[in-house]
Amino acid sequence: MPQVAKAGKRRRQGATRRRRGGPARSRNSIDDWLNRLVSIAVFTALIVGVSALLVTLLWG
Repeated sequence: MPQVAKAGKRRRQGATRRRRGGPARSRNSIDDWLNRLVSIAVFTALIVGVSALLVTLLWG
C-alpha cells in the first residue's frame, strides 16, 4: 500500500522556482535597464497625452 504524505508535512512552493545566486547578474542589469526604459516611455506617453487633452479642452 503506497504511503501518502500529509498536506502539512510537505513544504509548499510556488509554481515558479527562482534561482538562488549564480552569475545571472548581467541579465538582471539588462532587465533593470529595460524596465527603466519602459518606465520613461510610459511616463513620456502620459505627459504627451495629458498635454494633448489640455490643449484640446482649453483651445479646441
